[in-house]
Amino acid sequence: MNLGVMESFEAGLSLISLGVSDLTRSREFYTNGLGFTEAPESNQHIAFYRMQSVCLALYPASELAADIGINAEGSGFRRFTLSHNVSSEHEVEVLLRLAVAAGAQLVKPANETNWGGYAGYFSDPDGFFWEVATGSFLDPVR
Repeated sequence: MNLGVMESFEAGLSLISLGVSDLTRSREFYTNGLGFTEAPESNQHIAFYRMQSVCLALYPASELAADIGINAEGSGFRRFTLSHNVSSEHEVEVLLRLAVAAGAQLVKPANETNWGGYAGYFSDPDGFFWEVATGSFLDPVR
């Protein structure tokens, strides 16, 4: 299918919005627990965290669902993970410990992966899965 003007757009990802059950708790987890810096554009309704070329947004789940026009109810595996790539196996271990100390649940301890890296998983207070990984082809984002 040829969309004409669409041919000039590059593929990209600029914002990830997480529908959270408790914005105050999630802000505490990401800001004080993981050390993310909240962007000045944040307000009492939404929190933004700039991450290089991508921005993470925390938004109350009911408001995000209303914005989309869908039912906010739902649980279980959401069929995606967020990933934080670091420079070493040691950094993988440290970040997993930091997340757990901040209130995350360790889902899978770090170990060698079948794709040649080293990774582990935690879930944030709303159950979003985060992979912490290192590997020769991964470019750590700081």
